[in-house]
Amino acid sequence: MIILGFILLAAYLFALGMLLYGAMSMPRFTSEEVTPVTRFSVVVPFRNEADNLPKLVNSLLKQQYPSDLFELILVNDASEDNSKAVLAEMLEEDHLQSTLQSDLPQHSILDAVRTSNAPKKDAITTAVSNANYEWIITTDADCTLPKNWLRSFDQYIQAHNAVLIAGPVCLDPAESFLQKFQQLDVFSLQTTTMGSFAWQLPLLCNGANLAYKKQVFEAVNGFMGNDHIASGDDIFMLEKCKQYNAGEIHYLKAEDAIVSTQAQSSWRQVISQRVRWASKTANQKSWPSKLLGTLVVLFNIWVLAGLVYACFNTSALFYVIAIVLLKLVLDYLYLYSTATFFRSKLSLPSFLGGAILYPLLLLIILVKSLKGSYQWKGRNLKK
Repeated sequence: MIILGFILLAAYLFALGMLLYGAMSMPRFTSEEVTPVTRFSVVVPFRNEADNLPKLVNSLLKQQYPSDLFELILVNDASEDNSKAVLAEMLEEDHLQSTLQSDLPQHSILDAVRTSNAPKKDAITTAVSNANYEWIITTDADCTLPKNWLRSFDQYIQAHNAVLIAGPVCLDPAESFLQKFQQLDVFSLQTTTMGSFAWQLPLLCNGANLAYKKQVFEAVNGFMGNDHIASGDDIFMLEKCKQYNAGEIHYLKAEDAIVSTQAQSSWRQVISQRVRWASKTANQKSWPSKLLGTLVVLFNIWVLAGLVYACFNTSALFYVIAIVLLKLVLDYLYLYSTATFFRSKLSLPSFLGGAILYPLLLLIILVKSLKGSYQWKGRNLKK
C-alpha cells in the first residue's frame, strides 16, 4: 500500500511538475497596437439562458472592435424559457440606441438543426454553416467578455499562424465555499491547459473561449465521428485540429482575452457538470490525456484508501501523512501560479477544504460516470 503510494506520488510530481513548469514559463502575449483586420463569427449556443443572456450580449456590444469585422450568431438549442424573446428585445434598434455607442454588428438568432445525439455540437454546426467570416469564435451564454476580447485575438492572429486558438477562462469572483471550490477546480484545469500547450502537447481547451478557422472546421468535417457523444465540442475539435495541423495550435495567454463564467449554484449541478466533463475525457483519443486523468483519479482514490489503511495500521501513518502533505504542497503551487495570472487570491482555508472534499467528490463522479448517462439543462444525455 505504501509502496504504491510513493509510486503514484512520484508519477504525480513528475506529471504536474512538468505542466506547472510549462504554465509558468509560457510568456504572456503582448502586442503593439495594430489595425484590426480579422473577421470573426461569434457563435453562442444557448438553452434556457434568459437570465444570463443580457449580461453576455451587453459585453458583446461593448467590444472595442470594428462592428463590420464581426457578426453575432446566437443559436437556440430548444429553449423552454423566453430566451429568444429576451434576445430579440435586446437586439431591437430602439432598445440599442440608448446603450450602443457604435454601429450594431450583423447578427442572427437561429434555431439549432438537430442531426445527432449532441445538441450543442448541432447548434455550433448550424452556426458555422451560416457563418460569413473566416474565424469562428465560440463562447457560452453564461459568460462575460472583456471589452478587448476580439481585439486581443485579432492581434494574436496577426502575429502568429494559427488554425485554432484556446483562450483563458475563469469563474466570476467567488464568495461561498461552493463557488471557491469550483474556482480552484477551474484554476487546475487552466494550469493543465497552459502547461500542455507550452509543451506543444495540448490536452485541454474550453468552448467558452475558443477560436478556429471556418475552413478548418469544414476540412475536418466538423464533429463527424464524435457526434454520438453529447459533450466535448471543444476537446474533440482540438483533437481534430491537432491531426490537421498540430504546429498551428496555440494558447492565448493574455489578460484582455480572459472570459469569465458563472459557477454552478448547487453541489448536484457541480457533480452533473463534472460527470459531463468526465464523459468527454473518457472518449478522447489522446493517450496523454487518458494517462493523466487515470493518474489523478488513482492517486486521489489512494489518498482515501491510504487514510483508512493508516487508521488500522498506525505504523503506516507517518508515510501516509508524508505522501498527502507532499501532494498538498504541489497542488497548492499548481493552483497558485494560475490564480496569480487571473489576479485572484488563493484562500488557504478554501484550498484545504477543497483538498479534503475533492477525493470524495471524485469518487462520486467516477461512480456516476459508470451509469452511461447524465442530466444537463433538463435533458437526459448519453455519454
